[in-house]
Parts: sequence; C-alpha cells; structure tokens
Amino acid sequence: MSTLINTKLVGLDENLGETSSDVIRALAARVAADGRAGSAESLADDAIKREASVGTGVPGGIAIPHARSSSVSEPTLAMSRLARKVPFGAPDGDADIVFMIAVPEGADADHMTVLSTLARALIRDDFTAALRAAATPADVVALVDAEVGGEVDAARGVTGTIAPAAGSAGQNSGSDSGHRVKLVGVTACPTGIAHTYMAADALVAAAKRLGADLQIETQGSGRVTPLDPAVIEAADAVIFAVDVDVRDRGRFAGKPLVQGPVKRGVDEPTAMVEEAIAASTDPRAARVTGSVASGPAMAQGRRGFGSSLKTWLLTGVSYMIPFVAGGGLLIALGFLLSGFGIALTADGHTVNNAVYALQNYSLANLPPEGLWYYLGAAAFQIGGASMGFLVAALAGYIAYAIADRPGIAPGFVAGAIAVFMNAGFLGGLVGGLLAGAAAYYIGKLDVPRFVRGLMPVVIIPLFASIFASGLMLLFLGGPIASLMKALTDFLNGLSGSGAILLGVILGLMMCFDLGGPVNKVAYAFAVAGLSAGSVDNPAPWMIMAAVMGAGMVPPLAMALASTVLYRKGFSQVERTNGGAAWLLGASFISEGAIPFAAADPLRVIPASMVGGAVTGAISMAAGVTSQAPHGGFFVFFAIGNLLMWTVAILSGTVVTAVVLVALKRFVRRRPVGADEKEAASAAAVVDQREPVAV
Repeated sequence: MSTLINTKLVGLDENLGETSSDVIRALAARVAADGRAGSAESLADDAIKREASVGTGVPGGIAIPHARSSSVSEPTLAMSRLARKVPFGAPDGDADIVFMIAVPEGADADHMTVLSTLARALIRDDFTAALRAAATPADVVALVDAEVGGEVDAARGVTGTIAPAAGSAGQNSGSDSGHRVKLVGVTACPTGIAHTYMAADALVAAAKRLGADLQIETQGSGRVTPLDPAVIEAADAVIFAVDVDVRDRGRFAGKPLVQGPVKRGVDEPTAMVEEAIAASTDPRAARVTGSVASGPAMAQGRRGFGSSLKTWLLTGVSYMIPFVAGGGLLIALGFLLSGFGIALTADGHTVNNAVYALQNYSLANLPPEGLWYYLGAAAFQIGGASMGFLVAALAGYIAYAIADRPGIAPGFVAGAIAVFMNAGFLGGLVGGLLAGAAAYYIGKLDVPRFVRGLMPVVIIPLFASIFASGLMLLFLGGPIASLMKALTDFLNGLSGSGAILLGVILGLMMCFDLGGPVNKVAYAFAVAGLSAGSVDNPAPWMIMAAVMGAGMVPPLAMALASTVLYRKGFSQVERTNGGAAWLLGASFISEGAIPFAAADPLRVIPASMVGGAVTGAISMAAGVTSQAPHGGFFVFFAIGNLLMWTVAILSGTVVTAVVLVALKRFVRRRPVGADEKEAASAAAVVDQREPVAV
C-alpha cells in the first residue's frame, strides 16, 4: 500500500495554521512536493471548495478533507497530527488528526475501495487511538497499510450491508411482537470518497444498537452494487443520507422516508435510525415519491434475460420522453402559430420554411407573415432540434441501463449512427443494446492497474463505440433501415378496418393493467415512433393519440361512475378518489384508476378494457393525431382534430362507466372473507394427519 502513502506525506505534532484552509494548503503542498500533484494551489483550491460545501470534520477529533483534482497524478493520502486543534466543522469540536485524500479524475475502482475503507476506519476509536500514539511517520504508514491491506480483493467497501445478530443489546423497536424493523438506505456525497462510506458504517452500527436490520447501498465513486429488489420490497422504511440525487430513486417509491445530508449520517446516525423506526409505523410519515424503476440491470445480474431486457428498453424510453415531450410540444406550438406550412419546403427554398425564415429575417426585420409566424418558426426549429436527440437518447440510456455511465457515450454514438443510416428507433434499440453490452463486458476485463484510470473515460467509450457503431454502420444499419421503411409503409397504409383494429388493440393494452408492463409496452411503442411522424407521415402521431386517449379512459370512467352515475355502489373512500380521478384522467394519469381496480379488479379491469378499445378505435378511425406524448387535455394544441379526440375519450368513458355500473348491479361479488370461511369449514372435516393436494 506504499503507493498511497509514505513517510514524506506524514507529519506529527506540527502546527500547520489556524484554519482548515491553512491545513489543507500545507498538506496539498506536501502532496505536490512528493511529485503526486502538478500544482499544489490547484489541489488546495479543489479541496477548499469541497470543504466549503460540507465540512469534513467527523466526531472524535478527525478531519478528512478530500477532493478530485485534475492536478493529481495518482491517488494519495497525506496526514498530519496537529499540535493545535483546528476547526473542520465537526459537531463535537476541532480536529487534531487530519487525513487529506487526493484523487485524480477517473481514479480506478480499486483505489476507491481502499480509500473508502480508510475513511471508515477513521471513525473507529481503536484506529484513531493508534494514530495518536504513533511515535514516527513510519508507524502511521504501517497502521494505514495494515488497515487497508487486502481490501481490494475483499471489496469490503462495495456495499454496506450488515445485519445485527439476534438478541443484540439496545432498544428493539417491535421486540415485543418479535418483529425486527427492516430498514434500507442510501449514502452519497458529492465526491463519493469518504463521507459516503463513513455514513454507511455509522448508520449500520446505530441500527445494530437499536435492534433493527439495516442494509445500505453506498453510491460512491467505487463500484456500486444496488440493493436486492427483494430487500427493498421487504423494508419498513428508507434512510437517505445524501448530498446528491439518489440514483434510481424510484426503486424505493412509496416507502416511509427519513432524509438528511450525508454528514448527518456520520454525526447523528442514531437519531436518523430512530426516526426511520418511528416512520415505519407512522401513516403520516413522508414517503419516497416517484415511480418504480430499476437501475442498470445487467450489472445486477439477478434477473432473467427477458426481465432485464424489458428493464433496459423501458429505461431508455423513460429517459427519452423529456426530449419527445419538449420537442413535440414545441413543434405543435410552431404549427399553432405558423400553420403546417412551416414544415414544408416551398418557393424554391433548399430548406424548410422555418429555417428559411430564421436565416433571412429577425425580430428587427420580420417576415411578411408577421411576428407570430416568426416565433412559430423558432418554436418549430427548437422542437425539431430536441426531437433530433430522440434516437440517440434512447440508445444512450439503454446502454446506461446495461453498463451504467460508461455505456452512455457509446450508446449515444450508436444512436446517432442509427439516425445516419435511417434505421430509426429500431436502430436505436439495437445500437443501444450493442453499445451497452460492449461497455459492460469491456469494463469487466482484468487490465493492469495503470490502465484502469483510463477505462471509463477513454478505453470503454472508444472500443464500445467501435464495436456497436461499427456493426450498425457496416452490417446492421441497412437491413434495419429496410425494416423501418416496411413498418412505416405498413402504418401509412392502414386505413378503415386495419386502423380501427390497431386502435382496438392499443386501447385494450393501455387499460389491461393501468400502468403495468402491458400498458408500458403500448405506450413505449407509441412514444418511440413519434420521431418518425410528420405532415406526410401522420401514422405515428395517430398511434400516440389513440394510446393517450385510451389511457385517459379508466380514471375518467371511475370518476363518472363513482361520483355521478352510481354513488351508492362505491364506498366513501372510493367516491373521494373519484373526485380526484377527474383531474388525473384529464392529465393522462392512468394510475388514477388503480384504487378502484385494486378493490374490485374482476369488474373494473374488463370494463376499462371495453372503453379503452372504443376510444382507440374511434381515434384511429377519425385520424386524430398527437405530437405530445403526455399531458391529456392540457396539451390540446398538440392534438390534431381535437373535437373527434374528445368524442373518442368521452365515448370510451361512458361505455366503461355504464359497463362497470351494470357489473356492480347485476354481477354479485362474493362477500369479503367468504372463500376463507369456506376453506375453514372444509378444513374442519379434513383429516389433518395427511396433507391435502389442491
């Protein structure tokens, strides 16, 4: 471990100044003097900037200033035992032991593991006591070597997961009932070097003292192993000790939440765990918002290929939607202000009318059509630029879902090549999968240590791009482009019964599981095809209109049935939910019908599917178009033939509501608990000495 620290980088019982900045500058100069940083000032400035955002002092008289800096050539530790304590922002006083961690940009994961292990050791009393007792710099170096030796192979710092032994001392929330509170958490700091891992260890230790089970996902600079979805599902509450966004936050959606800065996880771990235990049984506790979504699936390696493939594709679609939403609405606004002619080429122009207007006129020199036409041209052009990223974003974030950050660059490049080859969104799907797989497997190669720092910034993007984009350009792009052309021609040729049948199928899919996998497949199909829509090729816009309209039917129908048509057939809670479902349905939030479906699935789901099929059929038959992927009636200006779209939605809503009311009135539902009572009666006469096969 001598590559991290040596005796020249250690000072004992010295005076380095009165402020944290003085100490940091002295240690930065020590790192530069040892040839490990090109500029002491640059390193010091980076560390002081980091210190200003969150103090690096921790309980016990310890400080761990740290920074990533382009001036650093290799991961380095510099240490000082101060003769006079200096304030670093710790809650219990000033620090007399200071470890400065200096890390170059792109430091490899093994070094991150070692540094995080050292950071964790610094909150242990035995380790800090040994540092205070050290007689020479060589003793300090030996202590550090002994602490971090073997940690790269053991990879102890990857995931902070510790479950307390049964019967551990301390308070035990729920011990009277025999239930151990199960908690999960995430720790993350801006640099992901020290506080991320120290907070994880402190929280896990506090949970052990309090008799709770806590598993922590450390989202630091090293390798991140996501928590098992089954562990998250079983958790009673969540702790976020973070200074940055939680990656894939949607995995924890709906769980009671305690959140604070990462430093609180270091300074007040017991308080955070106690709050989480209390929140686990408090119906009024704050909860994690968002929708459930998974992170990089190939890296998790816990699911089958089919399930992982669905996750990768839906991740790409979810990240692509903002490009589609913003771009589509801007294009629609351009049409609203300037007319559809803004997209056409006329009067001998070599570019479309929007580009011609923007190139030849300005706000001070408006075109003959006037100000609104000019502003419409600007909106159309900005929207077109946003839509131009659609395929690249789809491919880039599919690759991200597979390989995490190293997959983004090769994925975007593969998506751009798909656009160049006219391979459309199908090309983006294939390119993203190829780029993600290449980045993932290249990243797993066992390469020499001196190469590892180059892997995420040079080697993986280079070779994954060559592999994925090369295959697209030389072999796959042409056939996929032909397939896309055939699909486009097929959709353009749909008319009459063919279009209606497609609308029926899409409507049924949208209402089958109200935001579940089948619903998402139909929605993803519509959104992914939006980029191919145009004035001359409206079929993708028609599909989007049918999908969005059908998805609005279930909540609107639940609202109509529960608040207008048949109030007595619904509980007070359902009637209250019905009032909210009006707005949810109008906004295209299909999940507004879930409370009704959960209470009575065998009547709500079939009724919703019938109405969704009606809406999809009418929308497709009338040629309604939508250039927006979301928003419902609030994006009315993006809807072509708004009147017929409204008629389609109202028709489906009425049909669903009437069918549901009829089912509730004339199809009796078994009383709650009837099955259980029958089962209990049957069990009473069964010889319990023999198992009964059902």
